[in-house]
Amino acid sequence: MDANAIEQALSVIAAAAEADGVGPLSEHALLALRAGRSGLTAAQDGRVVGYAHLDPAGSGEPASGEIAVHPDFRRKGHGRALLHALRDRAGGPLRVWAHGDLPAAAALAAAEGMRRGRVLLQLRRPAAGALPGVGVAPGVTLRAFEPGRDEQAWLRVNGRAFADHPEQGAWTIDDVLAREAEDWFDPAGFFLAERDGAVVGFHWTKTHPGGIGEVYVVGVDPDARGLGLGRTLTLAGLHHLRDAGLDRFMLYVDESNTAAVRLYDSLGFTRHAVDVMYETRG
Repeated sequence: MDANAIEQALSVIAAAAEADGVGPLSEHALLALRAGRSGLTAAQDGRVVGYAHLDPAGSGEPASGEIAVHPDFRRKGHGRALLHALRDRAGGPLRVWAHGDLPAAAALAAAEGMRRGRVLLQLRRPAAGALPGVGVAPGVTLRAFEPGRDEQAWLRVNGRAFADHPEQGAWTIDDVLAREAEDWFDPAGFFLAERDGAVVGFHWTKTHPGGIGEVYVVGVDPDARGLGLGRTLTLAGLHHLRDAGLDRFMLYVDESNTAAVRLYDSLGFTRHAVDVMYETRG
């Protein structure tokens, strides 16, 4: 995509987010668009009015996509056309995210014979109120991430912690460096847990405009489970975000990850929004 097409597509994303109250693309899809690495567009009267991102099939996972249509050009077949284009490009099974689980997306999925699959919950809680202290297991220490030193160690633990996760576990060094280049990146809010000199867990936090701090991603090496590191690292990040003056916390978690949902429930998080992945049948 050239610079003009990227700019027009970004305007579609911004308009859709404002109209719907939820962004139509995930973070990695938005980064890909900004870099011009991938994407399909729908145009009307020489103007980009719709955009679709495709992650090709790989590592045993089917292709997945995301679609956005400008609010002023909806109900004109652009969303359906982009969905069909994604199916053609996928060349096989396809899954498509519907951020916010909006009625129009559900209706399109049903009309195209797609079924509701993975469900991603967005949970939130106020920063004010009870927040337990940080208790660290014997032999474990916490420290901040050091750019230029810790990327490979983090990738190793991330890959092991999310070996069965279709997106997070496939991160590469390029994915890490792209986020380190973002304005929100702050290594002081990126916590690593070490045992015997090796990284065994992490909590990467993120800040958003409007005073929102995010539990961006928490992971624990399978060999270090049973030490309570998930809770320890989560609390370390939450205390950091509150001390930084943020007044709300948010996070995303798969509905099927019952252990994590229980942890966040115990820390006062409640459901705020839902993202749904629809998938082709068969």
